[in-house]
Amino acid sequence: MTMCRLLAFLTLSIILGACTSMVPRNNLPYPLTNDTFAEQVKVVTVPLPIIASSPNEGVTAGALTAFLLHDANNEVSTLVAPQVNYNKNFGVTTILHGSFYPSPERSWRINLAKSTKVNEEYRFRYTDRKFLSDRLELQAMAAAFTDGSARFFGFQADARKENETNYADQELTGDISVGYRLSREVKLVAGERVKKVNIKRGAVAGIPFITDKFSPASIPGINGFSVHAQRLSLVYTTLDSPTLPTSGMEARVSVENSSRTLGSSGNYQGFEAEVKGYFPFQEARYITVARLAYHQVTGDGIPFLEKSALGGETTLRGYGWNRFIDDSSLLLNLEERIRIIRWELFGVLADWEVAPFIDFGSVMASLDRASPTSFQFNPGIGVRAVIRPNIVCRVDVGFGKDGPAVFAGLGYPF
Repeated sequence: MTMCRLLAFLTLSIILGACTSMVPRNNLPYPLTNDTFAEQVKVVTVPLPIIASSPNEGVTAGALTAFLLHDANNEVSTLVAPQVNYNKNFGVTTILHGSFYPSPERSWRINLAKSTKVNEEYRFRYTDRKFLSDRLELQAMAAAFTDGSARFFGFQADARKENETNYADQELTGDISVGYRLSREVKLVAGERVKKVNIKRGAVAGIPFITDKFSPASIPGINGFSVHAQRLSLVYTTLDSPTLPTSGMEARVSVENSSRTLGSSGNYQGFEAEVKGYFPFQEARYITVARLAYHQVTGDGIPFLEKSALGGETTLRGYGWNRFIDDSSLLLNLEERIRIIRWELFGVLADWEVAPFIDFGSVMASLDRASPTSFQFNPGIGVRAVIRPNIVCRVDVGFGKDGPAVFAGLGYPF
């Protein structure tokens, strides 16, 4: 399906199925509503088809119904989206997503999903950009999930398709960070991360289990591992919005340490540097977005899932998650976000965008050992519906050497 047909199909689905209703706030208890809502709450109901085809998961088809609750300022402050999907590998998956924005500074999101075979996810994210004071920022995440579609091909950029293996990545993880604003544009962030990983048999038939091709002696963490790491970051930002920026730049440098003394499976360190820029033209109808990211890990006993990895809907969009793994990675993303139409439908003002993009990146043992021939070049195109100030619905199609990949989800990829 071409992008034009996909956009037309989504638009027709909204026109035929969407509706608006006014619901007494008393019938919508917290956290669906809060003090920012009027006594009568405008609720826009939008049914949508879902179809995606990623290299790891295969074809997924289903449907969701999005309930958009508007506050007293007529802005979408709550999104609730129940969803049912079918995938031949995982069977039927029931999902409940919720995004809540009680104030411009505070938000929290939940994602609950359970499949009839292997897959499940229970995830909670919380952000407060004015935690206790105007200078403090709190971010927290807790999750328990099992991904039965996970793949491992081996290390290095030339890991071959013939070495593809499948496993279930079962994780119990938590991450908390506190940022302190040194100035309007600079903040210092300290974080703590814990993770317990088990490697189980996956859900994809016909692909060998990871230990059928790779031995525990050569792949640290293949029998499971633990992480307890501390992180320190310095961030510089001039973005005009923390959620859906249209202009400005952000630069981040982070260092992280994982130690056996504190319960990790290995002693290793991570270094990360990232720069993102948003350059608007014609009153932000065109926004050129660029990201350059570098990651390096060094140390002893580094679990394979703690190394630098590329692939998936936020890095190389022509490949499945973690397609390429090594000690270091370098990534460049370029995309042009083009607003085709700004349309108010059933009381919801949305920007419909198309976004041609290029992803360019590679993994390597270290940056000085990068080879020009090892870099992957992924062209692609995306379709996005943007409901400001908080919501993005996204479909991205990327093309890599393993074939095309289609990713559908919420939020910009970067």
